[in-house]
Amino acid sequence: MSQTFTIARVASQGDGVAETPDGPVFASLTLPGEVVRGDVTEGRLEAMELVQASPERIAPVSPQYGDCGGCSLQHWAARPYLDWKREQVLLALARERIETEVEATVATPPGSRRRLALHARRGPDGRAILGFKGRRSWRLVEVRTCPVADPRLEAAIPALTRLADAFLEHPKSAPTLHVTLTLTGLDVDVTGVERRTGFSGDARTKAIQAAVAADLARLSLAGETLVMTRQPMVAFGRATVALPAGGFLQAVPQAEAAMVDRAVAAVKGSKKIADLFCGAGTFTFPLAEVAPVLAADASAAGIAALKSGVPTAKGLKPITAEARDLFRRPMAPYDLRGCDAIVFDPPRAGALEQVGQIAQTKAATVVGVSCNPVTFARDARVLIEAGFRLEQVTPVDQFLWSAHVELVGVFRR
Repeated sequence: MSQTFTIARVASQGDGVAETPDGPVFASLTLPGEVVRGDVTEGRLEAMELVQASPERIAPVSPQYGDCGGCSLQHWAARPYLDWKREQVLLALARERIETEVEATVATPPGSRRRLALHARRGPDGRAILGFKGRRSWRLVEVRTCPVADPRLEAAIPALTRLADAFLEHPKSAPTLHVTLTLTGLDVDVTGVERRTGFSGDARTKAIQAAVAADLARLSLAGETLVMTRQPMVAFGRATVALPAGGFLQAVPQAEAAMVDRAVAAVKGSKKIADLFCGAGTFTFPLAEVAPVLAADASAAGIAALKSGVPTAKGLKPITAEARDLFRRPMAPYDLRGCDAIVFDPPRAGALEQVGQIAQTKAATVVGVSCNPVTFARDARVLIEAGFRLEQVTPVDQFLWSAHVELVGVFRR
C-alpha cells in the first residue's frame, strides 16, 4: 500500500531517511524536507514518487544518474552537500565524545578522477560492456561517459571495452579493470579473471594486442605485468615514482594536494618525521622537504617504488623506508625514537594497533589521514586519552557526489 513520508535527513550512506513510529524508512536519491510516496519493503521505500522537491535539489549531470550506483548525491546543490559531508565527520567525532574545530569541506571539481574501477560483462547480445554496478544491485550499468572522470579516462572507454573482451573468455570470469591515469599514460590492472581455465594463451595474446592498440603504458593481471610499453610514472612532491602494478594512488590529484599540504604544514619545524602506511610515497617526499623521514608500509612493491624515486628528487632530507605489516608488527616507540612528528594514513579499518604504539611515543605532533571518519574517531580517542589534543579536522571530498568522506586531523601533545 502506497504511503507518503517527509524526509528528515540524509544518512551516512547517502540515502534519505523518514522517521516513522515503526522505525526509519530509507529512500534513495532524496533530500531533507522532501515529500515522497511509495511502498515500504523491509524498511526501504520502493517505486518512489517525488511529491514535493527540496529547493536544494539540482539537475543531475550524468546520463546514468539513478541507475548507476556511483553518484548517490549528484542531485544535491554544492553547499548543502559539502556541509553534509562535514556533518558526517562531526557525528563520527561526537560518538567518541570528541569536540574540535572541523573546517569546511574541501571540494574537488568534476572531471578530476584519475582512477576508475570498471566492471566488464557480456551484454545480452554477447558484446563486451564496461560500466559500474547498478544501485543496490549486481546488475551492470554500461558507462560511455562519466562526469567525475578525467576526460582522458572517459575518452579511453571504447578502447578499454575492446580490451575487456579478451578477459571474458570464461563464463565465471567477472573482470574489473582498475584504470589509472599516470604521467606516461594509462595503467590498467585487471582482477576477477579465472586464472586456471579462464585465460588461455590466445586470450593473453588478444589482451596484449588490444593494450598495444590502445597505447596503454602497462597492462597487468592481478599485479602481474602482461605488457609494458612505458613505465607508469607519478609525481609525489619533487620526486617521480614508478607506480607498482596494481599499486595504490589517491583517486583525485586535487584531493591529494589538499591532504598533503595540510600534513606538511602541521609538521613544519619537526626534526624527524615518521610516515606510516606510506604506500609509494604520497606524503613521504613532501614531508622530506621538512625533515628526515622514516617511512613504512606493508607493500614491498610500494616501498621499492618509493626507494627508486629517491634519486629523482633533489634537495630532500634523508628518507629511510621499510616494508612492514603495521597491523601485525606496528612500529613501537623504540622504532619511532627521535620522531617528533608522525603521519599515518591507514586503510578504512583504521590503525588501532599502530595508534596504540604512537600514543606511547614522545612525538609532539601526529597527523591522521583517513578515508573513514568512524575508525578515525576511534583511533583519535586513543591518542586523546594519551594526552594529545585534536587541534582541527579538515574533511576532503575526494569522491565527488558519493557518501564517502576523507579527512586530515592534526593532533598536538
